[in-house]
Amino acid sequence: MYLKELSILNFKNYDEAQLELSEKVNCFLGENGEGKTNLLDAIYYLSFCKSYFNPIDSQNIKHDAPFFVVEGRYQHTSKEHKVYCGLKRSQKKQFKYNKKLYDRLADHIGKIPLVIISPIDIMLIIDGSDVRRKFVDGIISQYNPGYLNNLLSYNKALNHRNLLLRSFWINRNFDQESLDIWNDQLVQYGEAIYQDRNRFIEDFTPIFQHYYTQISGDKEVVQLEYRSQLNGSNFSDLLINNLEQDKSSQYTNIGIHKDDLVFKLGDMPLKKFGSQGQQKTYLLALKLAQAELIQTRSDQKAIILLDDIYDKLDGTRMSQLLTIVGSGAFGQIFITDTDLERIPEILTQEQINFKSFEIKGGAVHVG
Repeated sequence: MYLKELSILNFKNYDEAQLELSEKVNCFLGENGEGKTNLLDAIYYLSFCKSYFNPIDSQNIKHDAPFFVVEGRYQHTSKEHKVYCGLKRSQKKQFKYNKKLYDRLADHIGKIPLVIISPIDIMLIIDGSDVRRKFVDGIISQYNPGYLNNLLSYNKALNHRNLLLRSFWINRNFDQESLDIWNDQLVQYGEAIYQDRNRFIEDFTPIFQHYYTQISGDKEVVQLEYRSQLNGSNFSDLLINNLEQDKSSQYTNIGIHKDDLVFKLGDMPLKKFGSQGQQKTYLLALKLAQAELIQTRSDQKAIILLDDIYDKLDGTRMSQLLTIVGSGAFGQIFITDTDLERIPEILTQEQINFKSFEIKGGAVHVG
């Protein structure tokens, strides 16, 4: 599936824009602050029902405008599909697929597979475990709807259990029967999520290792380690054994909501021992592996958004990356850059078909 046409109205710094796009590679070129990344974010919205850069929907409405609209016209084999996202201030967001309004936004996830590569990806390395869990959850959810449903149910049960623990503390009472209801749900959904995450790591790691070597040309070994309190343990027993700590902290301290994904160079943590170049290559390999795994599982090529990637790579690695993504192994590609000629020259040299757009002051001009 690829995006044939993008239309936006009152979105971020845009009054209005309509772009007819290439099926292969599209370049958004212009100075910083002109709106290149905002176009990528509009495309991201159409896949995930939300912004990649600002989770507060109302803040994506252009200043003083009463609403925003983002629409996409997609082509998949011989069929055309239309996606609509609209938000009026102080009202509920509307999201439609082929004019049908979703009751649950979660039902849209996975229909249009997409991977974004951005400078803020560094947070995967330097931030806490919650960021890396979201990374894993975001990948699996695009090809496994059951996983997303289990995750939503687990988080709901976790919230109820935490509220109950808080209630025990405030009211100075304890009700084991009420607690067991939420324990059973945590175990039911948590064990299913744990198994899916284990399978993901097993399938994902060799693909990731392949792309790391391909981009860097290095022979160093890279590894991903899935850390979970459930490793080698029974979830029900863990909840029972940790009850006193949970009652004291008024919070559930055991479960898959504590899982982490550890990035390693050899046997050493990437965060402490990886150079800037190694970290950048690591992140790119993670995202390309994400795109390939989604394609393998969903039988759809993922759209790839490359935001300001020249900040991440030297010229040699940049050319290697563009050769990889432009080879046809992936889906439609969108790239931003501050230089009007740099990426088009590489694409032309590599004989990759593309279409370029110059972005200036929230206006789009075909290059």
